[in-house]
Amino acid sequence: MQKSMFKTVLAGLAMVLVAGQAAAQQELLNASYDVSREFYREINPAFVKAYKAQQGKDVTVNQAHGGSSAQARAVNDGLQADVVTMNTTTDVEFLASNGKVAQDWAKKFPHDAAPTTSTMLFLVRKDNPKNIQDWNDLVKPGVQVIVVNPKTGGNGRYAYLAAWGSVLNQGGSAEDAARFVGQLYQNVPVLGKGGRDATSIFLQRGIGDVLITFESEVLSVEREFGKGKVDVVYPSSSILAENPVAVVETVVKRKGTEEAANAYLNFLYTDEAQEIAARHGLRPRSEAVLARHSEVFKPVKLFTVAQYFGSLGQAQKEHFNDGGQFDKLYQPAAK
Repeated sequence: MQKSMFKTVLAGLAMVLVAGQAAAQQELLNASYDVSREFYREINPAFVKAYKAQQGKDVTVNQAHGGSSAQARAVNDGLQADVVTMNTTTDVEFLASNGKVAQDWAKKFPHDAAPTTSTMLFLVRKDNPKNIQDWNDLVKPGVQVIVVNPKTGGNGRYAYLAAWGSVLNQGGSAEDAARFVGQLYQNVPVLGKGGRDATSIFLQRGIGDVLITFESEVLSVEREFGKGKVDVVYPSSSILAENPVAVVETVVKRKGTEEAANAYLNFLYTDEAQEIAARHGLRPRSEAVLARHSEVFKPVKLFTVAQYFGSLGQAQKEHFNDGGQFDKLYQPAAK
């Protein structure tokens, strides 16, 4: 009888231990934009280690990547992401409008919930055979431009807005900008679905003379494809792109991961994470970290979305919604 009771007690203790381990081991899913893979591949283990040291708890972080807008729609349609780390605020605002993230998401974390920034640069073939130096060179006859579809990725929206804003930045009118952007997209043979897809079109398929993409993609290309494949061109002006983050409230409340999800996004502001961001070509918010990497982040004359477009939300309505300026200007090449 005593042996039986002892076995029962041991079994009960084992069940408690297993349950405790299961409770301690949390899993987070980060739904992120296309070209952030390598960045979060380094961020995640750093966070797991820091979280264990600070909280004494184990956590696993998984990733889901795609075009920023496609990812936002996936989360809205049921992808069980605990956090979203996007490259355009409109995608987070879309989730907020559908009750997936907090209405005041931009106030939940420093710098309007954008721990890093970037800008749009040009990647060209080695030694720049078409001598592409600035935006005006992209509309020359015979120059093929690779860019992301602005309807599916923030990379594409920022490229479009950077091109449009480059005209206004030189004193041109909205009509001048529309004419220029229309000419630019006439030189686009195929639109990428997301940033990494556009890079693959440019490098693996060998299509195009220039790729408009985020500054962070420069280092990613060198790591993945090797140095010497492309040259980077800094145009005379470009756009400031902020990378917003948010907790998916509906998911973390159901899963009980709210504390870990917030800790994950707060970790992105630490010096350790900001250093990782800098190594991956993302401009850190920390002035000290930015100064330490001044050789990477060359000065560019940057304009903000607010200067020429009011907000990304306004730009979305005017330029990227169905029937907007992009639909009027872009005519896919006949097959």
